[in-house]
Amino acid sequence: MAFEPPPRLVNALGEVRDDGASAWLDRVGTLLDEAAARRDVTVQRVHVPGGRSSLVAHVRRADGSPAILKLAPERFRPEAERAALTHWDGFGSVRLLDPGVNDGALLLERLHPEVSVRTLPEAKALLEAAGTLRRLWADPPEGRNCETVPERTGRQAVAMRATVESFPDVAPLIDAAIGTRDELVSSPPELRLLHGTFRQSKVLSGERLPWLAVGPDPVVGETAFDLARLVRDRVEDLIGSPSGPAITRRRVKKLAESLEVDQDRLRGWTLFRAVESGARALRVGRHQDGENLLEFAGWL
Repeated sequence: MAFEPPPRLVNALGEVRDDGASAWLDRVGTLLDEAAARRDVTVQRVHVPGGRSSLVAHVRRADGSPAILKLAPERFRPEAERAALTHWDGFGSVRLLDPGVNDGALLLERLHPEVSVRTLPEAKALLEAAGTLRRLWADPPEGRNCETVPERTGRQAVAMRATVESFPDVAPLIDAAIGTRDELVSSPPELRLLHGTFRQSKVLSGERLPWLAVGPDPVVGETAFDLARLVRDRVEDLIGSPSGPAITRRRVKKLAESLEVDQDRLRGWTLFRAVESGARALRVGRHQDGENLLEFAGWL
C-alpha cells in the first residue's frame, strides 16, 4: 500500500531520536502490507491524524467484518501491549483478534476513534474514564512481558536529572518529583497490571460495550500510578482557568475516593508524572507544553 505516514506520527517519532524508529518509519508501508497479508485482511485506509507512537489502519477481515490493524516500532513495546490485551481479554479494553501472532502488529476490534470519553462534559468524562480504568486493574499475568513502575520511573528519573543541564530553573521541581518517587516506590500498597498511559482520549466508544480502553503501555505497579495521568486531563483548560489549582485538588480528592486510592499517593504520582512529562516536552522543544505541565505540577 503506497501512502504517506500521518504527519503527527512522523513528527512524534522525530522527537524520540531513535534510529530504529526512523528505520521502521521508512518501511512502515511495506510492514503494513505484510502484516495485512499475514492476517488475511484488506487495508481500507490509514487513520488520520492517528497516534504519536503507532500507525492505525482500518481493515476488513476475510468474512467482511471491520477491524483495526495497528503497527508500532519496537521501542513502544507492541508485544507488551499484546500481552496485556490478551490478559484482559476484552474486559474493559479493546479486544485482540489475532492471539499468538508476534510480529509487532496487532489486529483489534474496531471501535469509534472519533468518539472518545473526552467528547463528554468534563464531570461525566472523568466518571466514565475512571470506571473503565478500574476494570483494567487485574493481577499481573504469569511471566509478564512488561516493566514495573520502579523500572520505568527509574529510567525516567535519569532523563529528568539530565534536563537540569539545559533548564536549570526546573531543578527544584525535578528534585521534589524524584524525591517523591523514591518514597513511593519503597512501599507500594499493591501490584496490579496497569494501563500505563491512561487518559480520557484512550477510552473510545464501542459496539460491545459503551466505552473501552485502547493503547496501553502496560506496567506492573500500584493503582495510584495509573490514575495519576487522569488527574491532569485537559491541562490546557486547567491552566487557563483562575480556579485551576482548586479544580486540581478536587480532582485528586474525588478520584482517590471514588477508586479507593490513597489520596497522598495519588498526589505524589501526579506530581512525578507531570514533572516527567513537562521535562520531556522541554527536551524535545515543545516549550509551551512543558511550561503548562510544570505550572500544573507546582499546584501539587
